[in-house]
Amino acid sequence: MGRGKIEIRRIENSNNRQVTYSKRRNGLIKKAKEIAVLCDAKVSVVILGSSGKMHDFCCPPNSLVNILDQYHTQSGKRLWEARHESLSGEVDRMKKENDNLQIKLRHLKGQDIASLNYRELMILEDGLENGLTCIRNQKDELMKTYRRNQKLLEEENRELHFHLQQRDAVMAESMRMAGAGSGEGGGDYNSQLPFAFRVQPIQPNMQERI
Repeated sequence: MGRGKIEIRRIENSNNRQVTYSKRRNGLIKKAKEIAVLCDAKVSVVILGSSGKMHDFCCPPNSLVNILDQYHTQSGKRLWEARHESLSGEVDRMKKENDNLQIKLRHLKGQDIASLNYRELMILEDGLENGLTCIRNQKDELMKTYRRNQKLLEEENRELHFHLQQRDAVMAESMRMAGAGSGEGGGDYNSQLPFAFRVQPIQPNMQERI
């Protein structure tokens, strides 16, 4: 049995569409390789999938530009002519803008200003003064922030130093009291106990009185 015909229309199922795309793409590139080898032909194939990913084949390698030039010469048609003109105009515009910026930068550095007239020099001077004012304001703001932070750090340092001094004083007093209680003549141990645990002195003749 022969293979049935497939209706050429968009495959609605995304999974089936992706599988078919991969198979047909690989088959097309394979045929391009075969015709390039068997017939010694110059072949270039570019495939852009719906996801935007590009697959290409070119034989001889890296000869796509040459193949396109030959196509343009023999067919008399230009591929992406309008697009190329638009891109060329955009590149020229960006180059011109970059040149103007380079000139302005040299003027700001005080270079190549001999050709400027009085009005242009006044505009340049005003721009520099405005820039200096903004820079100075930003510098002053940063200095205020730095001093404020430094003051807060100094206050925290003084507070920590005060707490450390208090702690050292308490520890020194505790050590002094401990040394006084355990040394010779350092206090009556019995007097430091609660009243209920104090040893009462034996009174003379107590037994005789009973």
